[in-house]
Amino acid sequence: MGLDKYNQKRDFSKTAEPKAGRSKDPNKLMFVIQKHDASRLHYDFRLEMEGVLKSWAVPKGPTLDPKVKRLAMMVEDHPFDYRNFEGIIPQGEYGGGTVIVWDQGWYETIDPIKGKKAQEKYLLSELKKGSVKMRLHGEKLNGEFALVRTHGMGENSWLLIKHDDDFATKKDVLKLDQSILSEKTIEEMEKSSDKVWHSNKEEKIEAKQPSKKKAKTKSKQTKEQVIEDAEISEESVKIDTAKVLKSAPKSAILKNIKPMLATLVNGPFDDPNWQYEVKWDGYRALAFINKGKVELLSRNNKSFNEKFYPIHKILSSWKINAVIDGEILVLNDKGISNFGSLQNWRSEADGELVFYVFDILWYEGKDLTGLSLVERQAILNEALPTDDDRVRISKVFDANGTDFFAAAERMGLEGIMAKLKSSTYVLSNRSKDWLKIKVSKRQEVIIAGFTRNEDTSKLFSSLILAVWENKILTYVGKVGTGFSDSDQKKMMQTFAPYIVDKSPFTVVPDINKLSRFQHKQLNAKATWMKPELVCEIAYAEVTDEGIFRHPSFKGMRIDKNPKDVIRETAADTQVVVKEVEEELDIQSDDSTKIKADKHAAAIRPPKVTIPKTLLNPKDETQVRKVNGKELKFSHLSKVYWPEDGVTKRDMFNYYYQVADFMLPYLKDRPQSLNRFPGGIHGQSFYQKDVKGKAPEWAKTFPYSTSDGEEKEYLVGDDVATLLWMASLGCIEINPWFSRVQSPDNPDYCVIDLDPDKHHFDKVIEAALTVKEVLDSIDVPSYPKTSGSTGIHIYIPMGAKYTYDQTQLFARIVVGIVNEKLPDFTSLERMVSARKGKMYLDFLQNRPGATIAGPYSLRPKLGATVSMPLEWDEVKPGLKMKDFTILNAIERLKKKGDIFKGVLGKGIDLEKAIKKAKEIYP
Repeated sequence: MGLDKYNQKRDFSKTAEPKAGRSKDPNKLMFVIQKHDASRLHYDFRLEMEGVLKSWAVPKGPTLDPKVKRLAMMVEDHPFDYRNFEGIIPQGEYGGGTVIVWDQGWYETIDPIKGKKAQEKYLLSELKKGSVKMRLHGEKLNGEFALVRTHGMGENSWLLIKHDDDFATKKDVLKLDQSILSEKTIEEMEKSSDKVWHSNKEEKIEAKQPSKKKAKTKSKQTKEQVIEDAEISEESVKIDTAKVLKSAPKSAILKNIKPMLATLVNGPFDDPNWQYEVKWDGYRALAFINKGKVELLSRNNKSFNEKFYPIHKILSSWKINAVIDGEILVLNDKGISNFGSLQNWRSEADGELVFYVFDILWYEGKDLTGLSLVERQAILNEALPTDDDRVRISKVFDANGTDFFAAAERMGLEGIMAKLKSSTYVLSNRSKDWLKIKVSKRQEVIIAGFTRNEDTSKLFSSLILAVWENKILTYVGKVGTGFSDSDQKKMMQTFAPYIVDKSPFTVVPDINKLSRFQHKQLNAKATWMKPELVCEIAYAEVTDEGIFRHPSFKGMRIDKNPKDVIRETAADTQVVVKEVEEELDIQSDDSTKIKADKHAAAIRPPKVTIPKTLLNPKDETQVRKVNGKELKFSHLSKVYWPEDGVTKRDMFNYYYQVADFMLPYLKDRPQSLNRFPGGIHGQSFYQKDVKGKAPEWAKTFPYSTSDGEEKEYLVGDDVATLLWMASLGCIEINPWFSRVQSPDNPDYCVIDLDPDKHHFDKVIEAALTVKEVLDSIDVPSYPKTSGSTGIHIYIPMGAKYTYDQTQLFARIVVGIVNEKLPDFTSLERMVSARKGKMYLDFLQNRPGATIAGPYSLRPKLGATVSMPLEWDEVKPGLKMKDFTILNAIERLKKKGDIFKGVLGKGIDLEKAIKKAKEIYP
C-alpha cells in the first residue's frame, strides 16, 4: 500500500504526525496498539511489515476472549515512527483527536520461521491470502492472535481474534487504560498541555524500548555475498598433516570424556586470529570409532546409537579409527536446522538427519587435543569419508565476523561460533578460546514442575523453570507457549516418573505473582517435579528479579545434564577477546580476511536422494501419523521371510519408501487383499470384502461380482492405505486393472507368461517374441518380473475398452506367439492339458482378476519384488532374485519409474487388431 494515502490525508504544517522512519532492529518485527479518541473512540492495531506499519482500526478494541471476534477495518499504512506517536492531532485534520500508545512490543509468526526477513515474507503472503496469524509479545497483549479478512462486510473489513492459549481470559483487558509510555490515560493526555503536539518542532515522547546491544555491520552485503566471500583458511590448506600427525603423542582411544564448551559473549567481532563457523541448533555428539565399533554419545554420555541409528550405521561403515566432535541436526529443505523436528525425530520419515562434524580429537592412535584448531581441522578434512551426505564437515570461514553474524541473522540461523585458530582442545571444560554469539536469546533450563489453570482444558498451562545458581536451585519463571496438545501429551508421559509432593526449591516461589502489566490472576495449581529434566527456551530479556520475560518453549534437551544447567550470562566480547589474546601474547592487525583459493557455503540443503524409513529399528510397537491418519505397527521384529532374515518392520519400511512410485498403480483401484499374517510360510487367505473392517478414513467401493455377490472392496488411495494393507499381512499388493471411475474398463491389458517347469530363459524367449509381435503392429509394451516365476507384459488401453475387448486382443497376440513357439508354449488353461508347456495367460483380463502390482513384494524366497524392466534388460541371465527388498530402492533412485507409460492414453485397439490380421492372417 505504501505511504501515499497516508501523506495525501495529512497537512504536515498543521499536524505533528511522523512522516517516515525505519526499524533498526534486525531481529524482531514490532507491533503497536494506539488508543485514538477521534470522532469515535477506537484502537489502531499496527504491525510492522515492509518497513511500514500495516494498520487496522478496531472500534471496540482488542479482547483476550477467544469467543469474541472484533471487527477490524484495514486503513492506510503508517510510517514506522508512528509507533511512538502520542499527543493531540489538531481538530479539523484527518483523525483529529487524542492518541496514546496503549500497548507495544514485538511479534512473530506462530509457525517456527527463523529470521526477521523470512518471517516478514511469510506474513506478507498470509496478508495477501487474508489470514494473518501471529504471536504477540507486548506489555498488555501476549499470546496468539489472528487477523482474518471477512466476506460480505466490505473489502477492507477483517476480524481480530484471540486464540485459545494460556493468555486467553474473559477479563476485560481494556480496563488497563494507561499509556505504556507516559502512563497517562487518554483523558489525562488530552488535558496535558506540555505533551500536546501542535507542530513538528514540538518535543516527542520517546518509546520505552528494551535495551539491546546490537552488532555493527561494516557493510550491507547480502547473505549470499557474505557466505560466498567467506573462504576456507589458507593455513589449513598449507598444513603438512603427515608431519603434524607424526608430532602428536601416541595414545589409546580417548574414553569417558566430555566435549569442549564455548563461552557466551554479547556480540560479534572482527579479528584475523579467530575463525568463524555456523552455530548449529541440534544435539552435540562425540563419536568414538575404533576397530569397526562405534559409540555415538551425547555431551552428558548418553548413547545416541539407537536414537540416531542412520548416523550410527554410516559411522560403523567407516574404515578409520577416530574420535570426532559435532552436532546432530534435522535440516529443512533450505538447509536450516530445526530443533523442534530433532527432538521429535524417531525415524527417517521425520526429517533429514545430518551430523555436522567440526573437530577431531583422536586419530589412528594419536591424541590430537594438544594440536592447534587449524591443525586438527586440516587432519579432519583429510581423514573424514565424504561418501554419504548425511555426515558433513562443518565449514570454516575467515570472514569479517560482524558481516558473517549479520548474514547468519538474515538466514534465520541460531548464531555463529568464533574459535581461536591456535586453540587446543580442552576436554570436559568450558573455554574462552571458543565463543558463541547467538542471534536470538536462548537458555537451557530445568523443569521444576508445571501448573494448570482453573479454566483450562489443557494437560498443563505452563512449565515451572529453574537453574542452578551457587549450588541453589533458583526459580526463573514459567513458560506457557511453544507446545502443542500432542507435545503436551508426550511431555506428560515423560514427566510422570519425576512428579513429587514437595517443591524442589528451598524457598517455594509464588507462581501466581502478577507482573506490572499482567492483568490476569491465574490461580494456577503447581505440580512439582524432581529437577532432573532439561528443556530449552527462547526469551526476550531477563528482569531485575532474574525472571525470563516472554519465554517460549523450544524443546526438551535429552543431551544435557541438569546439574550443569546454570544461568548463562553473556560476557563482553571485546573484554574476552582481549583477555585471551593477552594471555597467549597474540598480536592483532587490521586485516580481517585471509586469501584462499577455495569457497564454501555455510549451509546446504539435504540431498533428496537420501532414502527414508518410517519405523526405527528399536521399538517393537510404533504409532505413526501418515497422511494425517494414525497407524499402529506392532510385532515389528516378526520374521516374514525366515531364510532371508527379513522382518515385518523391513516390509513396512519398504512400502513407505516405494510408495511414491507405487501409488499411481494403486490410486482409485479396488484391492484384493492376499494376507500372510504368519509370514511367507504361514497360512494365507484372500479377503475382498472389507465392510465394517476397514478404518473410517479408508475409501471403499461396493461392487457386485459375476455371481451376484455384493462386496465392499478397499480402494487404493494413499500411503496410509498401502501401509494399512501391509499391517494386515498383505505382503503382496493386488490392484484391479481398472479404477472405480470406470470399473469395467481397464487401464491396461496384461499378458502373463507362466513358465511351469521351464527354465526362466524360455520365459525370456517368449517375452521377446511377444514384443516382436506387438512391435510389428505398432503397439507399445512394458515388461516387469512377476517376482515369482514369470514375466508380465502390460499394454496401455487408457480405459477406452471393456475387459472382454482387451481379453480378445490378448488372445490374438498370444495365439500368434504360440504359433511361433509351439514346442514349449500353450494356451491351455488346465495344467494337465498343457503337458508341461509354458502357459501364455490372457484370461487375467477380466473384472476382479488381479496380479501382483508394479513394485509389489512377493511372498517368495529372497523377498523378491515385481520389478518393471526396460526391454534391453529382458535377456538370458536375468533372474527373479536380481530385484529384492534389499536393492529395489537403489534401483528406483537411479532409474525412476520406467513403467509410467502403462498409464498413458492407450492404443487404438481396432487399428491394432486390423493390422495383426493383415500381418498374421
